[in-house]
Amino acid sequence: LPVSTDCLGTPIVYSPVKADLTGNIKKIRAVYDSNPAKFKTLQNILEVEKELHGSAWPKIGATLALMWLKRGLKFILVLLQSISDGERDEEHPNLIRVNALKAYEIALKKYHGWMLQKLFTGSVYALPYKSDLLKALEKGKEVKEEESIEKIHQFLTRVTPILDAIYEMYTKMNAELSYKA
Repeated sequence: LPVSTDCLGTPIVYSPVKADLTGNIKKIRAVYDSNPAKFKTLQNILEVEKELHGSAWPKIGATLALMWLKRGLKFILVLLQSISDGERDEEHPNLIRVNALKAYEIALKKYHGWMLQKLFTGSVYALPYKSDLLKALEKGKEVKEEESIEKIHQFLTRVTPILDAIYEMYTKMNAELSYKA
């Protein structure tokens, strides 16, 4: 099951989201690539950056990039979990606005200022239909909704514990920042 921001519909609306996620991945990857033996784990990267940057940490480098990446990934996971759980707008069951708003509320809203919150709320009207999202996740193949939902569930079962471990690491290392973008 490929999870990609390409599945979210209107490129002009969601291209900044995709650019943000891929930019954060590139920043983390660049640090890793600079010394793979030294940076075997994400925790190694955070520990080295904490020592290297002193009081500027965690507002810098791969630590900051991973912080925003994990938030974006949490948004995607909560969105998919909400769809998998069958949550929907009863009047418009093929729309995923309810799912996206729930995911935003849980994963990102508290980190965004008023302007970004309003921008997101407006952008949910550009989201694809649930059926189109599921088809995109299946790389265009026609698959029964139940099969797609089962694949989403399997994906969530594998990925959620990894993301939870990253959140726990940030908490233990006191690396989480609560400022608004």
